[in-house]
Amino acid sequence: MLPSTALAESTPTEGVFSLSYYNYRDWQPGASRMSVQSPTMFMLVPISDSLALQGSLVYDAVTGASPYFFNALSQASIGDYRTAGDLKITKWFGRWAVGVGGAVSSEQDYLSRAGSVDVRYSTPDNNTTYAFGVGGAYDTINSVNGVAVNEHRYSLEFMGGITQVLNANAIVQSNLAYYTGHGYYSDPYKSLDQRPSERRTVAWLTRYNQAFVEQDGVLQLSYRLLFDSFGDHSNMMEVAWVQGLPQGWSIAPNIRYIAQHGASFYFNPPFPVGYVDGQNYTADTRLATWGAFTVGLTATKVFEKGWSAYAKYQYYQQRPDWYIGGTGSPDILDFSARWFEVGFSKTF
Repeated sequence: MLPSTALAESTPTEGVFSLSYYNYRDWQPGASRMSVQSPTMFMLVPISDSLALQGSLVYDAVTGASPYFFNALSQASIGDYRTAGDLKITKWFGRWAVGVGGAVSSEQDYLSRAGSVDVRYSTPDNNTTYAFGVGGAYDTINSVNGVAVNEHRYSLEFMGGITQVLNANAIVQSNLAYYTGHGYYSDPYKSLDQRPSERRTVAWLTRYNQAFVEQDGVLQLSYRLLFDSFGDHSNMMEVAWVQGLPQGWSIAPNIRYIAQHGASFYFNPPFPVGYVDGQNYTADTRLATWGAFTVGLTATKVFEKGWSAYAKYQYYQQRPDWYIGGTGSPDILDFSARWFEVGFSKTF
């Protein structure tokens, strides 16, 4: 059975320990490109009835070839790793909660250190939660090809949101985030790549969950609108259905669509048409105009004594002619990816 009563966030009463394994691979016509393997550990521990500590550790092993660059592999082959960890402590003061966190992520050519503070308030009926947060990061880039040497990037992000219980079976959450940063944003592994030294994004994300008790199912809807000072903007829509099954099983198929309008300094093939020395320029097709679909399925099993396990598979395909609202960037190759994830958790 799935939960049939919608509730806003509250103080955790149980601890959680989980382990998961993530495997990713992508490709384009004629070449198998990048693969990633990533084990992750997460733990949430209530220290008292008003204090909780949570943290995670992740290790990524990345191998393969870097993305196609105007339909030819770029200069860098990928053989990298990433280790990252974060820790957060949250204190509840009646209906208020304050969280303080920190994170570190390290790669061969990249080091990021970040911190955050968030505040949440729940109304007396516990049906509405307001959330506010601010985070900052300091990144250092040293590319292995020597193009970027001791470059830095500084950023701040602000978030405000509301979670509202609509009735016993429906809940909606809406967040607005603003990011601002300055420093090094160019890709040192792509020829002639020159991007602005400042970046700002605004993102609005809304989620709606509706439980259908008789069907033992939950409909999940999501929408995100993002604007970027690089000139690109995107729309994302996702629909998922979580279906309860006998003996503690559930399955959740999902479909997601993203439409991205390219950056103002992205130029279509042939390379390097549009390049002017000293002006912003990129041929990175990740900043082009395209549409993409993701379809997937998640299966979850709940066992006795607080144990649960899940397996997830997702398939992604990106094409310029799938852009809705205009014409996608011409002459770029289709891009495909698949990833699966398995994991288990234990409450205590």
